[in-house]
This record gives sequence, structure tokens and C-alpha cells, in this order.
Amino acid sequence: MRYIFGLLVVTFLFSCKNETKSNSDSAIPLEEGTYRAWLPIQDHQEIPFIFKVESDSLLKIYNAEEAIMVDEIEYKNDSVYINLPVFKDYLVAKISNEESLNGFYVSPDRNRKVPFRAEGHENMRFSVKEKPTTNVEGVWETVFSKGVEGDEYVAKGIFKQKGQKVTGTFRTTTGDYRYLEGVIDGNTMKLSTFDGAHAFLFIATVTDSTMHGRFYSGNHWKEPFEAKRNTDYELPSANELTYLKEGYDSLEFAFPNTLDKMVSLKDERFKDKVVVVQIMGTWCPNCLDESKYYSDFYKKYKGKDLEIIALAFEYAKDKETAFSRIERLQRKIGIDYPILLAQYGGADKSDAQEKLPMLNHVLSYPTSIFIDKKGRVRKIHTGFNGPATGDKYIEFKEEFESFVVELLSE
Repeated sequence: MRYIFGLLVVTFLFSCKNETKSNSDSAIPLEEGTYRAWLPIQDHQEIPFIFKVESDSLLKIYNAEEAIMVDEIEYKNDSVYINLPVFKDYLVAKISNEESLNGFYVSPDRNRKVPFRAEGHENMRFSVKEKPTTNVEGVWETVFSKGVEGDEYVAKGIFKQKGQKVTGTFRTTTGDYRYLEGVIDGNTMKLSTFDGAHAFLFIATVTDSTMHGRFYSGNHWKEPFEAKRNTDYELPSANELTYLKEGYDSLEFAFPNTLDKMVSLKDERFKDKVVVVQIMGTWCPNCLDESKYYSDFYKKYKGKDLEIIALAFEYAKDKETAFSRIERLQRKIGIDYPILLAQYGGADKSDAQEKLPMLNHVLSYPTSIFIDKKGRVRKIHTGFNGPATGDKYIEFKEEFESFVVELLSE
């Protein structure tokens, strides 16, 4: 899926972040319980999400079936710093009292910030004024930025509805928008998610067969979308979007690992083995979902002539910081396969394609390249259908495992 960035740096916040922080006698710890948080954005809208404080050092962020555990919470004077897991984004807020927060959601690597508010003893993501006048459950053929050259792309909306509550996601040709949760208020659908790296809001006017709406990413991007109900709709095959240019049948690269040692597919470790090359970034939620699955799969098959190797394209401004991001991801998830630093200082997909010139293009983070025991590229899969896609996630896992097993048996 596409990721669009670009907000203002707040120097004061960054300098605060770099200070040594510790619990102090003057700090007011967060009161245990459920909080409604929101990020005020353009058009007088807000991106809401729910989190529950389990203790002064542990909270969980909820999006539909997803619960994100946050265990890096620090206090200094009258403020709390909530360091979001895996990603280096964080929430910093002044604690007005034990249950009222006022501050910012900050992404240092991308030089962006969004105002952040939260109130305790609140558990309603969206307020509702009217009973639903329609039911959105099912499959929706969707187009974002229709007619806008260079921005138009297709998607598949997949939703469930129970009363006024709606959950689901939008799948695109390059990934999905992860766990979306919201409501139907009259004929208006409202969905949001906050995963520690991205904040999304979808608002649409819905009939029994159509929807017209707007998608917001943080406070810096918005685009229109429209959809029609279509039970049989399928996206283009994710196995045909990225491919080797004419004249190539293999992949070549050499990038450093976290020990700053150069690693390539010519190394003995990968000789006569099936190799899955994962193009990813530590900042990418779809990549995180994929890495969790790949990590578990690798633990089962690494003694059976399978290797996985990841190529990280990082926003970190220097090599040391990029390596620390990679090590943090490996530690948090328990990844045993190597992650190489392919690039730091930006993750533009055109730059990724330049680093791998045998590919026609890199459309998405993540992208997976399957290599057989003879070193030939056999398949390239663009994007990742994560857990929020339900049956498609199960379908992906079945296809992935069967194809890898097939390659191993050759």
C-alpha cells in the first residue's frame, strides 16, 4: 500500500525526547482504565482510538481484533512519554490530571507531528446520533482518487457489521489498511485505526449499493474514494505486478548486516537453498505483520534448506540509527533470519528499484522474492494480506507454505 509522509518538525518536542527521562516524585502516573484518544486533523475531523492503561508502565491500544501492547512508558515532571512498540514514533503529553492528556503524536524520522488528546473513563471510539439506515457488511469494489492521474488506485473493501459497529479493512494491490474499527451513524460510515506508525480515518456516505467518502492519513493527506457493492470482486494478482526485466533470471545484491558485515546471496549460507528475500522497512506496519509470520515460519523450516533474508529501506538519517531500528525489530519479534540495511535516509520505492535494477519496479513495502535452490527467481509477490484481511490472510499463508514446500522438494 502507499505511504505518504511530510509534516513539520517540532524542535522543542524533539529536544525533550532526547533528554534523559525517568520517573520523578513530581510525575503523575496515568490512572488505570480505558481512555478515548484522538488526533485532531484537517476539515475539523479527528482520528479516534481507544487504549487501556493496565498499570503506570503498561497500556494496550485497540483496533477491532487487534491489541497492541505498549510497555515503554516514561514520566518526567508533568509529562508522559509513550514509546510505541517496534516503530520509533511516540506520544508525548502533559498530564493535566491522572486521566486527561494533551500533547503530540511525533514521528522523528519523518519530521512530522499531530496534536494528541485523551480523556479517561471513555470507551466509545465514535459518538453515534442515529440508528443505521443501511448495512455495509460484504465486499466493495473501491477506487481511491478516481480520475487523478498518478494517484488513482483500486481496492477491495471487506466489512462486517453488528448493529452499529463496523470492522474490516481495505485491501489494495500492495497491502491492506490493517484493522479498521468504527460505526454506521445513520447513513455515514466512520472507520479509524492507530497502530503506532499510522493514523487513518475513513468517512463515507453509504447506500445499499454505493459509498462515497474521504480517506485521511494523519493531518497531512486526504483523498476521495468511491465504492460499489460487488460480492465477486477480486484485485489483480499480487504475483504479476513486479517481475524480472528481460534477460534476468536471478537476483544479486550485497548489503551490510547489523554487524556491518557485507552479505550477499553468493555466501555459503544460501548455497543450494530455497531463499525468500523480503523487501521491507522497520517503519512499515504491513511489513511488521509479514515479519511476524515469516519469523514463525522460519523457525519451523530453517533446518530444511530454507533461508529468509530481509532488505531494510529505512527513514533513519544515519547508519547507526538504522541499525538500532533493525535490532529493535529483531528483538521485539524474535526474528532469527538476517535483516540487511539496503538504504537509510529515505525509503522511496524508486530508490529501492535502483538498488535492485533487475526488477521492473518496486511497488510496495513489503515485497517478497522467491528463489529456488539453483538461484533462479521463481515468483515475486507484491504486498501482504495481513491478519485484518481474514480469509485472505489464511489464503496467503496456505499459498506461501505450499509454494515454499514445493521449492524445497525440488
